[in-house]
Amino acid sequence: MERRSFLKKAGAVGLATAGVSGAAMAAEDPTIRWRLASSFPKSLDTIYGGAEQLAKRVAELTAGKFQIRVFPGGEIVPGTQVLDAVQNGTVECGHTCSYYYVGKNKTFAFDTTMPFGLNSRQQNAWLYYGGGMKLLREFFAKYNIVNFPGGNTGTQMGGWFRNEVKSLADLKGLKMRIPGFGGEIMAKLGAIPQTLAGGDIYPALEKGTIDATEWVGPYDDEKLGFYKVAKHYYYPGFWEPGPNVSFYVSKKEWDKLPADYKAAFEAAAAEANMSMQAEYDAKNPVALVSLLQKGTKLHQYPADVMKAAQKAAFELYEQEAASNPDFKKIYGEWKKFRTLQHGWFNLAESKLDNFMYANKVK
Repeated sequence: MERRSFLKKAGAVGLATAGVSGAAMAAEDPTIRWRLASSFPKSLDTIYGGAEQLAKRVAELTAGKFQIRVFPGGEIVPGTQVLDAVQNGTVECGHTCSYYYVGKNKTFAFDTTMPFGLNSRQQNAWLYYGGGMKLLREFFAKYNIVNFPGGNTGTQMGGWFRNEVKSLADLKGLKMRIPGFGGEIMAKLGAIPQTLAGGDIYPALEKGTIDATEWVGPYDDEKLGFYKVAKHYYYPGFWEPGPNVSFYVSKKEWDKLPADYKAAFEAAAAEANMSMQAEYDAKNPVALVSLLQKGTKLHQYPADVMKAAQKAAFELYEQEAASNPDFKKIYGEWKKFRTLQHGWFNLAESKLDNFMYANKVK
């Protein structure tokens, strides 16, 4: 997605919201019905709701002619098979996290998040204005998919543990539900990563089949009830500093759409992307207070864990870049962008934030 193209299309749709009806824009446009497979259950209303928001806005912007029906994870395909469903034409589009598919190619992780990578604002900056979308579109074209940013949770929490982690040594042999690069990093630190669907996590934690789990953050985690069976809640989730949720569209179906329907979809996806982050930012602090009132014990990861994890992460990236041309092509540009962003945020953002946190106004 080139910046000028995106702004031009979003501006065209803006005319519709300002009073020019979808029918006036293209009276002869066809009626189109798509199915969207989500990776998420309805119960997680914020992350699942991103797809519902997209569908609602697309319908509004096209005078009801472009309809998208959203299906929760598991109704058409399991949540971790959305990419396959879009690629194979089972559905026209999906809403998912690309790092679910690192087993196919670790390059997918860049579209969601990389451990010790970019926060949500930096991720959006890279995607929309830092060349990220151009690089990712070229990669996704190999899977006949057109990808769009479609939400972000913000920096996630570091997970729920049945027992306290006081040092790096406490991770040895610990069974933790954590997928993707995060799981590989934990394995390097001595833990035993497990991959479990969302609905299977609570019973596994309750029975002791796993010792710990990560999910998203306070709002979603409280809904899933982890605090009832694991009291120790860690931060930060270094493996997910700014995870982007994506809309996948079949390139074959995308190419069939009228230009104004494409513009409507792009604008609706951008709205969903912004809205999800804002909603999580509003809900997570309230949920965290609630969790603490219910007996949750909050802990920061020990320094030796953080340092060892960061070292392991970049060792993995360098190894992957040496053997995977797709990964290497994006990694070099991403790493340069990351360095600049961290320098700027450290100068402008974190210094002010840290001052305000240290000098609270009563």
